[in-house]
Amino acid sequence: QLAHKVANSDTTILILGESGVGKEVLSKAIHSASNRASKPFISINCGAVPEALLESELFGHIKGSFTGAVKDKEGLFAAADGGTLFLDEIGETPQAIQVKLLRALEDKMITPVGDTKSRPADARIIAATNADLESQVKKGRFRPDLYYRLNVFPIMIPPLRERPQDVALLANYFIKRHCLKLEISEKEIGADTLELLQNYAWPGNIRQLENVLERAALLAKNSVILPKDLPELTES
Repeated sequence: QLAHKVANSDTTILILGESGVGKEVLSKAIHSASNRASKPFISINCGAVPEALLESELFGHIKGSFTGAVKDKEGLFAAADGGTLFLDEIGETPQAIQVKLLRALEDKMITPVGDTKSRPADARIIAATNADLESQVKKGRFRPDLYYRLNVFPIMIPPLRERPQDVALLANYFIKRHCLKLEISEKEIGADTLELLQNYAWPGNIRQLENVLERAALLAKNSVILPKDLPELTES
C-alpha cells in the first residue's frame, strides 16, 4: 500500500529489510506502477562493484579519463534517464562516491569521470539496504546528508518469519513457476509440507524459500510435494 501511494511521485525511496526479502522485486513493482513504467529500470549492486569502477558505472566517463578508457561510456544514471535507477546495498557505497550521489539526488546533475561539464540526470532513485544506516552514520561510515536525502520515504519489508501467512501464497506461486520453467507436470504442496514451511524460520527469507521449492519440484516423485522432499528443512 505504501509503495502504491508513492509510485507516481518522483520521491526518493529507501527500501529496508534483510537479505532475500524481495527489495528489488518491490522496486520493480514501484517502477511498473509509476508514470515512468515505459522508461528503463536499471539496477546496480553497489557492494558488488569495486570502488575504482563504481564511479564510472554510475556516472560514466570520457575517453582518456583513466587507463583503459578508450572511448566515452554512458553511466547508469544516464541509461536510466526518464526511468528508475535502483541502488541496491547502498550502505556499501564508498564515501567518495556518496558525495557525487548526493549531488545527483539534490541537483539532478551528474559529472562523468574526467569531464568538467555536468549533465542533467532525470532518474528516479530507489535505494535499498540490509544494513542499519543510522548506525553507519553514527560511526562515520555513511554521510548523514546522503542518508537524510535517501530516507525521504522509507519502506520496511519484514522478514518472512514475521509473516507466515504469506508463505502459502509464495510457495504455491514458486511451485507453479518452477514446474513450468523445468517443463515438468504441475505439483501441489501437501498439508503437512505447508505446515512445515510455515513453521520454519527462513533465515534466507523469500530467496531461500524459492530455492528450496525449486529443488523440491525436481525431487518430488509424485504430484504432491511431501516433507521428505524438503531435506534442507527436515534434516536440520
